[in-house]
Amino acid sequence: MKTLKTIVSAAALTLSASSMAQSQPFDYNVDRFADIEVLRYQVPDFESLTLNQKRLVYYLTEAALWGRDILWDQNYKYNLPLRQMIEGVYSNYSGDRNSADFKAFENYLKQVEFANGIHHHYSMDKFTPGFSCEWLEAEVAKLGQGAWTPVQTEVMAAIFDPSVAAKRVNQAEGEDLILTSANNLYEGVTQQEVENFYAAKKDPNDATPVSYGLNARVTKKDGKVVEQIYKLDGLYSEAIARIVENLAKAMAYAENDNQRMTIARLIDYYTTGDLATFDDYSIRWTEDTASQVDFINGFIESYGDPLGMTGSWESIVNFKNIPASHRTEVLSQNAQWFENNSPVDPRFRKEAVKGVSAKVITAAILAGDSYPSTPIGINLPNANWIRAAHGSKSVTLENITQAYDEASHGNGFNEEFVIDAPTRELLDKYLFITDNLHTDLHECLGHGSGRLLPGVDPDALKAHGSTLEEARADLFALYYLADPKLVELGLLDNPDAYQAEYYKYILNGLMTQLMRIEPGKNIEEAHMRNRQLIAAWAFEHGKKNKVIELTKRGGKTYVKINDYRALRDLFGQLLGEIQRIKSEGDYAAGAALVEKYAVKVDPKLHKEVLNRYAKLDIAPYKGFVNPVYEAVTDDNGVITDVRVTYTEDYIPQMLRYSRDYSGLTK
Repeated sequence: MKTLKTIVSAAALTLSASSMAQSQPFDYNVDRFADIEVLRYQVPDFESLTLNQKRLVYYLTEAALWGRDILWDQNYKYNLPLRQMIEGVYSNYSGDRNSADFKAFENYLKQVEFANGIHHHYSMDKFTPGFSCEWLEAEVAKLGQGAWTPVQTEVMAAIFDPSVAAKRVNQAEGEDLILTSANNLYEGVTQQEVENFYAAKKDPNDATPVSYGLNARVTKKDGKVVEQIYKLDGLYSEAIARIVENLAKAMAYAENDNQRMTIARLIDYYTTGDLATFDDYSIRWTEDTASQVDFINGFIESYGDPLGMTGSWESIVNFKNIPASHRTEVLSQNAQWFENNSPVDPRFRKEAVKGVSAKVITAAILAGDSYPSTPIGINLPNANWIRAAHGSKSVTLENITQAYDEASHGNGFNEEFVIDAPTRELLDKYLFITDNLHTDLHECLGHGSGRLLPGVDPDALKAHGSTLEEARADLFALYYLADPKLVELGLLDNPDAYQAEYYKYILNGLMTQLMRIEPGKNIEEAHMRNRQLIAAWAFEHGKKNKVIELTKRGGKTYVKINDYRALRDLFGQLLGEIQRIKSEGDYAAGAALVEKYAVKVDPKLHKEVLNRYAKLDIAPYKGFVNPVYEAVTDDNGVITDVRVTYTEDYIPQMLRYSRDYSGLTK
């Protein structure tokens, strides 16, 4: 299990009407197409950083942007030539840009750019073009010869043939998840062959196992299963070389020796591809809590792998929001209390919680699998033994949550889906803080809580590991959000404030997240499965006492929570069971839980939600364009300042990135 990232629900943050004060108006909205809204985010206090900190951010940002092509290729093997083709058509089109064909093509281009490929970033289904193959072929012919030409047939099939690469990540129970997934992480191998290959590598007695498969494509050579390692002089070498080049430049401006050595070890890892070196880097990164500027960079999260092993390339560059970090620091300082009082079997608790550090950060750049759609919280490293022995580092991206919140004001969501005026007032008053606290608890403590029993394989839950891990962290956060300890610690000023997050969570899990699912389809994305699992389990197990009801008013369905304290108890019970499943590696029980509660959709309720949501004209998914950083240099090329601007639009940014940071395309 290597997926420890919270991704925001569009419904979650549209509920909040509170906002953080703005010194001046800022235009958050950039573009709207299909089911996507693209926003801007601010980088407050960047100007307050020292010159060396700005230089560090700049070079870390350059390193982040050079990894873009890696993710595109990981997502699907023809994504890069396809992107080159359609960007060429878009940039050179000389016809009527208001024609139906071009408008449909432009919409397709925007979808592909947002998803880092031809598959939807959330549903994993392939996009359906609204223009004809004949139209595109005619436009491509006008471009003349290009690097995409040798695979033009394959690219056209990928765009127009529904049977080709239909789904990037397939999670359907009982199918070969490797053969039926279109990602580029495996080639010519079956699921059973991959599982056997890594099972043979693992030593059940190894207390410090490396993260097998994290940085490799698995294929066959001379009939034998082998790995192609992501490293210098290996797979993705050209892009990795540019990442390393900029990391080396950043290292010169590190804030301290620990951070300098951390960056050096990351370079060593990229150079060798050695996973033990990655573990050493992860330990050093975890233990570096003194630096204000920080980053993630590498093959980290495994949502793009149906087996939850190979990491998608991503990066986020950030710096600490010192005032806002007070609440996360308080949680970190009390981590042992939360662990000791967790409603799980004492056998599965950590006797000594080590090295839990947490902070609220300001994101400076988003890249790879964190762009344009981004997490609002991160907890790393993923290796269970590192977390147990050295702790973990958690962050909440508050300038991102602020952007979501600011952009959602007045969209009519509350009035349509929240049951009554008192509940809407509760959400208006407390959802922003409780939502952020939920993220803090999820990342700071939830993912770091509990322990595996000796000898349990961290990957024992297989394809269901991501869903169950996210559910475990969410339940931990939900359970403690209602604890009087948060009022005692000064993190909430009202013991009933948690009810805002409880209502939002159940509403989202039972109803409103269904806006993201096409009619007739099941839920497949891990975070959506997690939320429905929790909400549906609590609904069913609270039926006898009517803890939660789905009630009708004016022909519309609403969530009604009758007993918030009983709901908290239900969250605690489910947390206990999911922690047991993880601690014991009980795959059968975990699979049964996911398949029963997390996958199936009530078609009647689904249709109602879609109809109600359509009237609001709210995009189900949101993402971001990045700010632009300009290095000001003297006559010797030394950076004397770094300026940040927020004027670049969506497609111009994508085209610039393809032009200036294409490490793998020719």
